[in-house]
Amino acid sequence: MASTKDTLTRIFLRQAEQPVTDESVHKALFKWWKNPRDKKEGGLALTDEGLDHLAVKLGLKYYEIPFPKDFEFTTQIVLFLDQFIDCPNYYTKKAILVFNEKKAAELMLFSGDVRKYGTAKAMSRQRELNA
Repeated sequence: MASTKDTLTRIFLRQAEQPVTDESVHKALFKWWKNPRDKKEGGLALTDEGLDHLAVKLGLKYYEIPFPKDFEFTTQIVLFLDQFIDCPNYYTKKAILVFNEKKAAELMLFSGDVRKYGTAKAMSRQRELNA
């Protein structure tokens, strides 16, 4: 079964009218995704080139959610993003861009504080497992 990242890469290549071969998908995985490893869910952070492909070449709509002014961007934040943002995204130390309206709304409810968002998601998953 193909990963979400593999499937999205194939779709984005098709949309750009580029060849969709195993080789072209492999190359795009390494050019577009910060972490090209195969993962069933999550891990959809884009590189600069990936952001350019989706936003500029394909013209896909994205939503920018600024982080709080006193927000400290740590490796734990990167792990939260990798685990809980299930759509293509691009982040800097000041904001995150997401290519999904629902995810943008969820993040806005947390005022862009992805640390609180990740904690809430983790607690929700734990409750589901314990139920």
